[in-house]
Amino acid sequence: MDTAEVRLAVTLDPVWAAELRRQWSALMEAAVWSEVKSSRMGAATRMRKRLLDVGEKLRSLAANRDWIPHPREQVKNALGSAFSLKDALTQFERAAQDMDGGAELIPFAAAVIALHATLLAPLAELENRWAALLDSQYLDEDADD
Repeated sequence: MDTAEVRLAVTLDPVWAAELRRQWSALMEAAVWSEVKSSRMGAATRMRKRLLDVGEKLRSLAANRDWIPHPREQVKNALGSAFSLKDALTQFERAAQDMDGGAELIPFAAAVIALHATLLAPLAELENRWAALLDSQYLDEDADD
């Protein structure tokens, strides 16, 4: 695998990463400070924990992978981070569905949908690119045989 190609592939678009961070931060603030409630005991706390996990997975996805010595492992790490993030987002969205009251419920729900929309399409493209990079390594190995 070409090191420069891998570096370029696993480095997120800084504008997109900044927008994800902004949306997540606004959503986190809303989850903690706004008037969004649930009729289910403990649901708000679970939702906040799931949202915090989304933030941690976003950070992992956006992290610099130069510390990983082998390009193939950098790609695998990025792909794993993407899968973990999608799983965390799904868990958060399920928990957010338990929010069923409060004066700021509608803007909160809109922010959840916006984060989902901003994240998933570009992430799917990245996952395909990373998977193609990994596949190309095996194709290159087969050609050498």
